[in-house]
Amino acid sequence: MEKFIVDTSVILNGKILELINEEELGIKPNILISRIVTAEIEFQANVGKVIGKYGLYVLKKLREYHNQDKIKLELVGKRPTMEQIKLNYGGELDAAIRQDTHDATLITGDKVQYDMGIFEGLNVILIKEEVKKRKKGLPHLQLFDFFDENTMSVHLKRYIPPYAKKGSPGNWYLSKINDEYITTKQIEDIIYEILEAVKEDPRSFIEIEKEGAIVAQLREYRIVITRPNFSNEIEVTITKPLIRKELNDYNLDNKLMKRLQRAEGILVCGPPGAGKSTFAAALANNYLKQNKIVKTLESVRDLQVNPEITQYTKLEGSLENSADILLLARPDFTIFDEVRTTDDFKVYSDFRLSGVGMVGVIHSSSAIDALQRFIARIELGMLPSIIDTIIFIKGGEVSSVLVVKMAVKVPTGFRDKDLARPVIEAREFFNNSLIFEIYSFGQDTVVVPISREYKESYSNYITKKKSRKREQIQLDLEIQDNNLVVSANPIYAGKNVEIYSGSRVIFTGCFSKRGDITLSVDNRDAQLLLEKLDDNKKLYARLK
Repeated sequence: MEKFIVDTSVILNGKILELINEEELGIKPNILISRIVTAEIEFQANVGKVIGKYGLYVLKKLREYHNQDKIKLELVGKRPTMEQIKLNYGGELDAAIRQDTHDATLITGDKVQYDMGIFEGLNVILIKEEVKKRKKGLPHLQLFDFFDENTMSVHLKRYIPPYAKKGSPGNWYLSKINDEYITTKQIEDIIYEILEAVKEDPRSFIEIEKEGAIVAQLREYRIVITRPNFSNEIEVTITKPLIRKELNDYNLDNKLMKRLQRAEGILVCGPPGAGKSTFAAALANNYLKQNKIVKTLESVRDLQVNPEITQYTKLEGSLENSADILLLARPDFTIFDEVRTTDDFKVYSDFRLSGVGMVGVIHSSSAIDALQRFIARIELGMLPSIIDTIIFIKGGEVSSVLVVKMAVKVPTGFRDKDLARPVIEAREFFNNSLIFEIYSFGQDTVVVPISREYKESYSNYITKKKSRKREQIQLDLEIQDNNLVVSANPIYAGKNVEIYSGSRVIFTGCFSKRGDITLSVDNRDAQLLLEKLDDNKKLYARLK
């Protein structure tokens, strides 16, 4: 019986299981596991590392194979101390594993470990990670069962029924998916499936991994997993972009479109869930069509942009490090998603003053609030050089637009001409009316409202412009395999629509590529549609 000893690398990537299952190591090989390996994996699992939890899974499978008489499993060597594990920067533990070989062949996926083993005269096998082919789709996961075409996000928590947020930005509601409580096994199985899918899919990745929290991007799904002690219970939140828009879908007038082409310091702001990132992504794709070099800078890379646009995240945990590299890539425009901390504001300002066109996405309750978040962080006189256009998003649409300019004048309300000073003006874009003035007064910086009538001016214009195009769309309803299929003319494929009964909006959705929306017959919206149909109510759709 030939003996093999494995290091941590082939446990953590699962390659040892493949070798055993494919009988690459012969029939019933003798597998030696160093206690150094088990200690490293246990440490990583205890601090909440995904890779450590996967390593525990592999170790359990090896014990299972041993019990099935598929392999002979032995533990060898001395367990290291916790300090030795934490300070393993110089390869001391790798060297200790090589000393534990007991004349066995060492299997590793680490090139340095392989080379040192060859130098020391050991029998060593290097397992190279093969390049995986790009998958066209994901395997069916349990989490997909919680989604329908109208679901924005799914919220799973142990011992609580599953909930979903349905609708569209600015027009959503929270709905209980079913009355069954999520068990420990069910939520752990879902988490394991997610992490396995992320590991196997070349277009998915772990974005953030900390003790008690994991943020993963599974294709278009953003997944947040939290555990005690960070959260009081195990919780999984899965968010899926329900709609993807082009800039033309916003029905912007020519004046604003021209402004966006020449503006280079843009803030896209609004409350959470308003559709800021959707608009920023549409803007990025529009710049790409203009043959601009476009990059994104995101803490969590979930913007739905074209594949030609490279998405950057934190380099070694810092966006400042990312900015150093990104500047060398010479982008024409950078989309900075979630400008939040002081360092983020500094990076945005530095990029803009370096001549890079910037689009920053920022949370705020109004357009002027977004501007005020910059005031405390940069010199007041630099503000118009950094920000020239502010776009406020509400309910998935452009609600208001402000332009920022510098003027030397007597502030509004002052009478003495000797009080003239540099004043930053925030003007409503559509009619050029003065909305706010910002200037220094003594030791303070003041933001003075001049007019409060601008809030709905641009959104009303958009509503009037859109209302001329909101024709009624004929619908056909059909029951297929416990599903209600709502069909329309295929020319409306991919369009966001509101489904009406008479003058009442039943729900908001998006037609598939076939021009239909499929709902489970148990779904509340489907039941309401069937009820209205039985009452001979007129059902139709309108473009949203």
